[in-house]
Amino acid sequence: MSAHPPVATALVLASASPARLATLRAAGVEPHVHVSDVDEDAAVASAEKVHGRLEPADVALLLARAKAEAVAGVRRGAEEAESLVLGCDSVLELAGEVHGKPADATEATERWRRMRGRSGVLHTGHWVIDDRSPDDGGTRGSLGATASTTVHFADLDDEEIAAYVATGEPLRVAGAFTLDGLGAPYVTAIEGDPSNVVGVSLPLLRELLADLGVAWRDLRTG
Repeated sequence: MSAHPPVATALVLASASPARLATLRAAGVEPHVHVSDVDEDAAVASAEKVHGRLEPADVALLLARAKAEAVAGVRRGAEEAESLVLGCDSVLELAGEVHGKPADATEATERWRRMRGRSGVLHTGHWVIDDRSPDDGGTRGSLGATASTTVHFADLDDEEIAAYVATGEPLRVAGAFTLDGLGAPYVTAIEGDPSNVVGVSLPLLRELLADLGVAWRDLRTG
């Protein structure tokens, strides 16, 4: 009689991003999605009131932590806490300024006019909370880090920008571009982890999990 395969460690993704979910699934991980209700602008404003202006990488980490903690808190209240909770947030740093999702098509167009022919840094904050019971190998630990990848953009003309913005994609993603979608032809090169640009750095996540005593293979469903 053959032994049953081990049950994968449960991972909760505190993000509505289809790209993050697809990236994890492609790596063999099938997370449960639980979207947070964090007010991102309010969270950043509150932190800056105490600490002063935050660096772009710190903004990403702050929001990733806020999302993870919000979802972990809800799940504890519902007695669904036996899992690892992953919060992520991405921002684009361009000339020292922080950019998330554009508010509308006008902002997306202006953003691309500034980005074209230039380089920016995509920062993705990651925060992991281990809410598993110590009896099940849990640590009750909480930790995070930010991965940063330099992105080089093509020198698009105004018509190309207008056509891309018209697809609606730039309004749905941090930085107003994708590496794994319609924006891919407009990224000429990257320096760093590609999965980080998509929204979740798999190498960094593996390291964070290892610090919590969780092997990457334990998350795989197959």
